[in-house]
Amino acid sequence: MNKLWMLFGLVFALGMTGAAAPIGSGSSGTGISNVVIAVNNFCYDLRALMPVAAMLMVVVAGVIYAAGQMMGAETRARANVWATACLTGALVGLLIYAIAPSVLQTIYGGNGNTIQCDTRM
Repeated sequence: MNKLWMLFGLVFALGMTGAAAPIGSGSSGTGISNVVIAVNNFCYDLRALMPVAAMLMVVVAGVIYAAGQMMGAETRARANVWATACLTGALVGLLIYAIAPSVLQTIYGGNGNTIQCDTRM
C-alpha cells in the first residue's frame, strides 16, 4: 500500500512541476498578467479534458450497470448506485465545462484582462 501512495505522490509531484514550468519560462509580464495567463491555460486545458472525461464516465456507468445486472440482488443494488454516481459525475463535468469560462472571466477579467479559453497563451 505504501508503494502505491509513493507512486501516486511521485506522479502528482511531476504533474505539478510540469504544470508550473511554462508559467515562469514562457510568459512575459509580471504580477496579474502571469495569473491571467495561467488561468487562461487552465481554462483551455479544462475545456479540452472535461468532455472526454464525461464521455468516459458515461461509458463506465453503462459497463458497471450491465455488469451489476448479472450479479445477485445486493451487488445489483450497489452497481446501480455506482452507475448513478458515474452519471452524476459526468453531468457535473459537463456543467463545469459550460460554466468555467464565464466564472473565470468574471473573477479575473477586470482591468481589461480577457480569459478566452480558446487558445493557450
